Amino acid sequence: MAAWLNARLAEEARIIVSPAVRAQQTAQALSREVETSRLVSTEAQPAAILQAAGWPEAAGTVVVVGHQPTLGAAAALAVTGRAAAWRVKKGAVWWISVRAGESMPAIVAVMTPDLL
Repeated sequence: MAAWLNARLAEEARIIVSPAVRAQQTAQALSREVETSRLVSTEAQPAAILQAAGWPEAAGTVVVVGHQPTLGAAAALAVTGRAAAWRVKKGAVWWISVRAGESMPAIVAVMTPDLL
């Protein structure tokens, strides 16, 4: 997954990672500078994850390496405006974007390890 993601990420992409050991190990595979934040930890709330990412105002790409079920709820909140029990498979990447000139977010890509 890291190779797939790295091939698509801008060099200046911001990587926010939970302080949990497994999340830190996952982020290391990206071989990039990361920012550890409790806002995306195992105890995080969906709104806190979006706050940490600066969603939707942040410029550029932000990658969040966190935990289920909160990541799924944060994805639902970003796309629909309401947290919901969306399942993000272990090791998956969900690419959600609000493109310039558009007001609604879009799911650009969903990639799971078994699709590689």
